[in-house]
Amino acid sequence: MKQILILIIAVFAALPLQAQYEYTLKQCLEEGLLNNYSLRISRNEEQISKNNATLGNAGYLPTVDFTAGYTGDLNSSDSKLRADGSTVAERNVLDHTLDAGIDLNWTIFDGFNISTTYKQLQELERQGATNTRIAIEDFIATLTAEYYNYIQQEIRLKNFRYAVSLSKERLRIVEERYHIGNFSRLDFQQATVDFNADSAQYMKQQELVHTSRINLNELMANKDVDRPIRVRDSVIDLNRILDFDELWNATLNTNANLLHADQNTVLAQLDYKKVLSRNYPYLRLNAGYGYTFNKYDVNATRQRNNWGFSGGITIGFNIFDGNRRREKRNASLAIRNAQLEREQVEQALRADLSNLWQAYRNNLRLLHLERQNLIAAKENHEIAKERYLLGNLSGIEMREAQQSLLDAEERILSAEYDTKMCEISLLQLSGKITVYLK
Repeated sequence: MKQILILIIAVFAALPLQAQYEYTLKQCLEEGLLNNYSLRISRNEEQISKNNATLGNAGYLPTVDFTAGYTGDLNSSDSKLRADGSTVAERNVLDHTLDAGIDLNWTIFDGFNISTTYKQLQELERQGATNTRIAIEDFIATLTAEYYNYIQQEIRLKNFRYAVSLSKERLRIVEERYHIGNFSRLDFQQATVDFNADSAQYMKQQELVHTSRINLNELMANKDVDRPIRVRDSVIDLNRILDFDELWNATLNTNANLLHADQNTVLAQLDYKKVLSRNYPYLRLNAGYGYTFNKYDVNATRQRNNWGFSGGITIGFNIFDGNRRREKRNASLAIRNAQLEREQVEQALRADLSNLWQAYRNNLRLLHLERQNLIAAKENHEIAKERYLLGNLSGIEMREAQQSLLDAEERILSAEYDTKMCEISLLQLSGKITVYLK
């Protein structure tokens, strides 16, 4: 028994000795938004899509190439002259050719394919920003949920600590009266079992607090995930003034997933336009400036230098390629699918919002009821304690009164946390999750 008491006291004493960092929810979010690895990856991917949205990548600009080359031919030959039948032998004849030039190729018109491609790249840039926004909103919701989970676990730890103190006091009373013969050994053993059970539950809860703290540090990308932290809030504050119609209108106007679905529809429409662009002719320009040097061993001309400009225009029209009709049908179906997916997303959001709203309102009503139950449980516990001290109540009945009080506190805590989770999800769906940064 003394060893268990020493262990509990040691745990209590060790907690304040650790250096702790105090955080508000806003500070946690700010640090996480700056350092979180997933968000940094999302921002880099957004920058990639931004870098891709250029005129050159779309094909608006010409290409300019510099080329140079050298060719050497080493030949031997025997030539028999027709006039006199003599043979002329040539051995190891080396001819040199050196060329260099600058070439410009420019597609001036490609059936609106280039302009459509540029619009696609710009839409992908906007979609990259939307993806980053989705990642940020998911992160805010996740970290906020974990922040309040940490508060929940700390409150639960406090409740279990209180349970240990109650069991300790009961054990002290039973032990004193057992020695003077007022209580039986069964009462003493039962009080000991209850005290040990509460102590074990308290120690288990410490593990859950530690796990939640590690999760918070990981979300904030702290190098030392075991770093002790302390949150400034000690209660789970609730927003009780949410309005369903306002939330739904905000969801339709600002929800990032709906915006992403709209962007997918635009991209599908642009793919369709790219297929149609093949029904138009194309116009291409090419120009260049080159230099060529030739050197001959046995030719009548010993060497030759050539330089100058070249240029041309190509006009063409693809009459038939065997795939255009199929690609057009598929592109049309892709547009329809994108529209259906958008409608599906909207319906899913409506269902999620309705379910979360019902849970939110129900949890608020449940919380009010549980707070009334807590008042009754506290009064019941005080009455049971007085009767127990007078010897008019058994240890088992006293334990039941104590457990009823702890259960009432646990139900309130669970209702508060569940309500907060519904609130976070409702704000995320409606695009208002950034309110926690204010």
